[in-house]
Amino acid sequence: MSGAAIQIEGLTKVYQGEIGKPRVTGLKDLNCVVNAGEVYAFLGPNGAGKTTAIKCMTRLLRPTRGRIQILGRDGRRRETMNRVGYLPEQPNLYGYLTGREFLDFIARLFSLSAKWRKQRIDSLMHRVGMADKASMLIRNYSRGMMQRLGLAQALINDPDVLILDEPMASLDPVGRKDFRDLILECKKEGKTVFFSSHILSDAELIADRVGIIKDGHLLREGNLHELISGQITSVEVTFQVDEIRLKALSVPAGNMIRQDPNIMIRLPGLDAVPGILEQIGQCGGRIISVIPQKKSLESYFMDELRR
Repeated sequence: MSGAAIQIEGLTKVYQGEIGKPRVTGLKDLNCVVNAGEVYAFLGPNGAGKTTAIKCMTRLLRPTRGRIQILGRDGRRRETMNRVGYLPEQPNLYGYLTGREFLDFIARLFSLSAKWRKQRIDSLMHRVGMADKASMLIRNYSRGMMQRLGLAQALINDPDVLILDEPMASLDPVGRKDFRDLILECKKEGKTVFFSSHILSDAELIADRVGIIKDGHLLREGNLHELISGQITSVEVTFQVDEIRLKALSVPAGNMIRQDPNIMIRLPGLDAVPGILEQIGQCGGRIISVIPQKKSLESYFMDELRR
């Protein structure tokens, strides 16, 4: 599968205000392209419009104007949505069903046969780490367990496109790692994954491309590696040198960190590296490592919001 899996053009959503109050604009001419087979992170602060955009994509909200295409088809068509899996930000699951019964109910909505339903449910409960909780009532699930079951229901129809709203927000570190691994597994299977998040460290680990949204506007969109690569904030040089000769180095003492027998200095950029390496060599020192420190997605994100 190639081309655009999701294409959003001019998406605008205006909420009708209460009587006597002005209208509220949630999205303003949002344009976004998600390529087939990639993991796309939709990033933004609370209230930026992430959930509004996702609800428009999944037909839970009617846009004021704009166009949404999924897999090259009109996103409003039922046959298009049959190829989409969706996990809302806060899954509201019926507590008096067991996990297995809930998934069976969802599978029936997609008209899956009884034999295929059982196989699919067993496979998914195992895949999300809930095989031993399949017969437990959902009302006894923890928040993280409901999130895992929510992901299983999003996968029940073996979708080509997964749309996940803050999928890792309620999970502990182990659960977040499991979710990241599952998302990457879906990518290997050829699925397109679109997820919103404000946990930037998770997005940095798994996303191919990112879109940054604020106040309903898409501020920046692009390949994650291209956005943050090449932006070196500092360089850490670790070396060993005789204590007496160390005094000959023209480096402020405050920039040195001693980890016997090593000494680490942090330089402001690559331009300063050749000079300090030459000094260390002249002092008879030994270089251990030279490590550029690149800008993180979090730093890039904060810069874009300030800008």
